[in-house]
Amino acid sequence: MSHTKTNVPFQPLQIAVLTVSDTRTPENDTSGDALVDGLTEAGHRLAERVICKDDVYQLRAVVSGWIADASVQAILVTGGTGFTLRDTTPEALMPLFDKAIEGYGELFRQLSYEEIGTSTVQSRAFAGVANRTVIFCMPGSTGACKTAWNGIIREQLDARHRPCNFVEMVMTARPVDTACGPRG
Repeated sequence: MSHTKTNVPFQPLQIAVLTVSDTRTPENDTSGDALVDGLTEAGHRLAERVICKDDVYQLRAVVSGWIADASVQAILVTGGTGFTLRDTTPEALMPLFDKAIEGYGELFRQLSYEEIGTSTVQSRAFAGVANRTVIFCMPGSTGACKTAWNGIIREQLDARHRPCNFVEMVMTARPVDTACGPRG
């Protein structure tokens, strides 16, 4: 069922993509490719794409830079959400959030259950908002990225989606921080 309002114009967003992995490279990052393909096919623009080792402080540094950049309205993070010792994306990024989006993880696991059954309980997919930047974090598999993008994120980053979406919030001008100088 579509909840698209046709008299509202599409607003392209600047979206950054982060792949969290100790092994992925630009040549084999199929999960990042799926997210970039999804966002560009939808009409959004890729702000930046980074592959980062699964390290709490490196992850925070990359995402903090994007949160502080007024030209980045959304961040898609793939990887590091499982239960291995190296999976630290939730621990790294949740402290940066101003608000958590609890429903995202719940809905992701519901959609994922239809595809992979009870293995979805091992997904720690989560989302939040920091400095009016919406951040969606999902597992590192290409299938999980497609599930998250097609089942949730695409509509939530489309101003035409009703009854609500995140576009108005992320498009609202951020206040100027005089301590750090003006921001875009």
